[in-house]
Amino acid sequence: MSRVLSGIIPDEAVFADFRRQALSTDNWYSKYDKNGMEVWVEVAPVTSPQGNKNVPKVHKIKCRMTIKDVSAATMYDVLHDGQYRRKWDPTMLESFDIARLSPNADMGYYSWLCPKPLKNRDVVTLRSWQVTDDEYVIINCSVKHPKYPPKKDLVRAISLLTGYLVKALGPNSCSFTYLSQADPKGSLPKWVVNKASQVLAPRVLKCVHKAGQSYPDWKKQNSPAQKPWLYPEQSILPIMDPSELTIQRADSLENVDESTQLDIQEGDKTEDSS
Repeated sequence: MSRVLSGIIPDEAVFADFRRQALSTDNWYSKYDKNGMEVWVEVAPVTSPQGNKNVPKVHKIKCRMTIKDVSAATMYDVLHDGQYRRKWDPTMLESFDIARLSPNADMGYYSWLCPKPLKNRDVVTLRSWQVTDDEYVIINCSVKHPKYPPKKDLVRAISLLTGYLVKALGPNSCSFTYLSQADPKGSLPKWVVNKASQVLAPRVLKCVHKAGQSYPDWKKQNSPAQKPWLYPEQSILPIMDPSELTIQRADSLENVDESTQLDIQEGDKTEDSS
């Protein structure tokens, strides 16, 4: 991930590394595998003999589903379309684009609901994308913007490298992979990570799939020709010099201790798998 620092906008090596991780099976442990959907967590390094009940600070989770009734191009549009996201994303609190950095990079703000009793999180990220004949990639990482400091009522999380790899399998089918390497800040109890991998991630994937099924009809009624992620000249975002941004470091943010929310919660929290 250090290569991002060379020019802040990810280069080809960063995209290649993301693809490698998205497709790799080494050091990943399957936590969920049903109905063409699978969720893995990265095998954690060996912890101290004391057996810390809280999980490592940086969490890596990967989700993949095979979609048989929506094209890769449509799923890519769904991921980019901020107006549409308000209709399908069940965890979103607030989301907006801030500025454009290049024809295939922008920065934005996103905040989301966390399982109670944890505090909700937010991020400010630099997002970059790449399209080839049969493959679509979107990646992001956290950045600092002077006008968007951490808020008192939210925990500022860190995205080290998060994104999507959508590969066409046919004219109306695709493989959809989500990979997140993030520091949510705070010492999260084990039940939170279990719930994220076994309940929340599959639920979000189902929402994304449904969003893809409904998107073509919705888009016909909502600025059908407006797709600035495909046609940069359509963008109305202010242009920002990437040199004004810096990578957001986890150690520069206050760490919120949520470890007191003990594993007592685990029983009733993880059973909610509907």
